[in-house]
Amino acid sequence: MQAMLALVRNDLRLYFSSRRALLMNILAPILIAAFFGSLFDSDASKGPLRIPIAVVDQDHGEVSTRVVAGMKSDTAFDIQELDEAAATALVKKGKVRASVVIPPGFGTQVVAAILDPERKPVIGVHYDPSQSMTLAVVNGLLVQHVFEGLAQAALGGAVGDELLSAARGKLAANPDIAPERRRQLLALVDDARRARSAAREAAAGAPSGAAASAVRLQLPFATREEAVTSGADVKYNSYAHSFAGMGVQFILFMGIDLGVGLLLARRLGLWKRLRAAPLSRAALIGARMASGAIIALVLLLIIYAAAMAFFGVRIEGSIAGFGAVALAFALLTASFGLLIAALGKTPEATRGLAVFVTLLLVMLSGAWVPSFVFPEWLQTASLFVPSRWAVDGLDAMTWRGLGLEAALAPVGVMLGFAAAFAALALWRFDWEE
Repeated sequence: MQAMLALVRNDLRLYFSSRRALLMNILAPILIAAFFGSLFDSDASKGPLRIPIAVVDQDHGEVSTRVVAGMKSDTAFDIQELDEAAATALVKKGKVRASVVIPPGFGTQVVAAILDPERKPVIGVHYDPSQSMTLAVVNGLLVQHVFEGLAQAALGGAVGDELLSAARGKLAANPDIAPERRRQLLALVDDARRARSAAREAAAGAPSGAAASAVRLQLPFATREEAVTSGADVKYNSYAHSFAGMGVQFILFMGIDLGVGLLLARRLGLWKRLRAAPLSRAALIGARMASGAIIALVLLLIIYAAAMAFFGVRIEGSIAGFGAVALAFALLTASFGLLIAALGKTPEATRGLAVFVTLLLVMLSGAWVPSFVFPEWLQTASLFVPSRWAVDGLDAMTWRGLGLEAALAPVGVMLGFAAAFAALALWRFDWEE
C-alpha cells in the first residue's frame, strides 16, 4: 500500500510541477465557457433578441401596408424595407436572416382566397440556410401578422366591402342553394354591409385614436413566459451549462494526456522496471487511476470555483450530489486515460485518435449545441455516451436545482463506464513496447 501511495504522490508532484501546463488546463475551459455562456445568456434586462429581416412590399395595398406595419411593431423583428434585389443581396451576405417578398396584388388575392382557396397568393421567403432555424420563427410570425392585417383591413377598410360584395355575388350565382336559404344568406350579408356603414359613420365622428382602436384586431390571447429553473425567482444562468460542457471537455483532454504519458513511459521502459517491483498489475494501474482521478477532481473544482466567483454560478441543488457527480466524472476521466493507453499503439497515433473521440463524445453530450437539435435517433444514442451523463448531472446540481436523487443515475452510469474502462485497460495493457 505504501508503494502504491508513493506512486500516486509522484504522479501528482510531476503534474502540478508544470505550472504552465496546469495554468492552461485551468484557463482554457474557463475562457471558452465564459464565451459560450455569454452567447446564450438570456437575461431579459438586455432586451429581446430581434431577428434582422428585410421586407419587400410590391403591393403597397391596404392589407400589405398593415402587415408591414405589424411586423415593424413586433419586438421579434428588426425590419428593413428594401427592393427585392437589395433584400436578396443582404441575405446572401448574411446581413439579414431572411427576406419576405409580398407580391403585387396581394391584398386582392388574399381576399379572394378566403372564398376561393385555389387563388392563394404566394409570399416569397428567402432565408440564410446557415440560419435555417430562423425560418420557422419567420413563418410563424408572418402568419400572425397577415391574419391581423387582413382582419384589420376587413373591419376598417375597403377590403371588407370587397369581401362582402364578392360573397354576395357567389351566393346569388350558386344554383345549389335553395331559394329560401339563399334569401336568408343574402339578407345576412346585407345586414353586415349596413353594420359596416354605420360603424364607419360612428368612427368618422370619434377622435382619431378611438377610431383606430375601434377597428384594430389583435390576437385573442396573450402569453406569459416563465423560465423553469431551480426556483420561482431564480434566473437561468447560461454560464452554468457552458462551464459543465467545457469543464468536461478539457478534463477529458487531461485524461488523454494521462494515457499518452503511459505510452511514453512504456516506450522508455519505465513500466518494465516497475513490474520488477513487488507490485501487482492491479496496484500499478490503480495508482495511476487514483492520481488521474485526483487531478481531474482538483481541476473540476477549480473551474467551478472560478465560475462561482466571477460568473455567478451556484450549486442550487444538492451539494452532496454535486460532489458525487464530480467524483464519478473524475474516476471516469482516469479510466478513460487508462483505456487510451491500453488500446493505443504509439503516443503519436493515439493522441490524434483520442482527441477525435473526445470531441465526438463532448459534441454528443450537448456541450456545444443543444441536444434538441439532434435527430431523434441521435438523441437516443447520446444516452449511451458517458459525457452526456456528466454534463446532465452537473446541470442538475447547479442551475436546475434538483435534489440528490437526480444525481444517482448520472453517478451510476459514469461509475459503470469507469469500471468497464478500467477492467478493459487492465486486461489489454501491454507492459512492453
